[in-house]
Amino acid sequence: MPYARVAVLSDIHGVLPALEAVLAEPDVRGADRIVVTGDIAAGPQPVEVLDRLAELGDRVIWVRGNADREMVEFLRTGHLPTPDPIAGWAAQQLRPEQVAFLDGLPTSVTVEVGDLGSVLFCHATPRNDEEVVLVDSRLDRWAEVYADLDPGIGTVVCGHTHMPFVRLAHGRLVVNPGSVGMPYGRPGVHWALLGAGVTLRRTTFDVDAACARIAAESTYPEAADWADYFVRARATDAEALEVFGPRDGRT
Repeated sequence: MPYARVAVLSDIHGVLPALEAVLAEPDVRGADRIVVTGDIAAGPQPVEVLDRLAELGDRVIWVRGNADREMVEFLRTGHLPTPDPIAGWAAQQLRPEQVAFLDGLPTSVTVEVGDLGSVLFCHATPRNDEEVVLVDSRLDRWAEVYADLDPGIGTVVCGHTHMPFVRLAHGRLVVNPGSVGMPYGRPGVHWALLGAGVTLRRTTFDVDAACARIAAESTYPEAADWADYFVRARATDAEALEVFGPRDGRT
């Protein structure tokens, strides 16, 4: 069924205060659905974030991200594909039913949304949960990413790179809402509202209080340092683009 308004939350990364801040937004509370586009739990409060989203029932449409997949793989094999200590720690905190839930999530969903028509939601790209596309990726890169996409899909919503943008590529609108819990460039909760077009949104909240709460409530040994770096968005967008840029195939 078509939905008039959809809120998109991506890359929450187990940051409960940020999730609570965006869920309190009137436009999120009033949305027909909330689409969560992956990398949900790999952070300092993984159990709490999954439980909070689960409380919303079928209002949430879930998509699995690479970090969610890697956490499940770690628990099965003992090997973490990405050298991220907090992901391994977070995986070990999850209840068995939460692990099974993450393992069963789809890698993409297609939903009819407002004036946008058919919208495909994924984590990184429609074909892969960890390849990189950026606001300045070249058009032939987008052609590669779109190669197997249904021609009826007019909008693609992705996450993964933690930086918000909207652009047109080969006649399709591409939306990245940015990150809820690990923003690059500036602090705050970054998200998007879809319906009569696309609006990129940023929710401000008490970052000092959030960092203090994470340090006090998380049992991750480096929780205070992790929150100080990621929740405060100490990585700039320029630094992130410099790291991600070579991964979109540019020369």
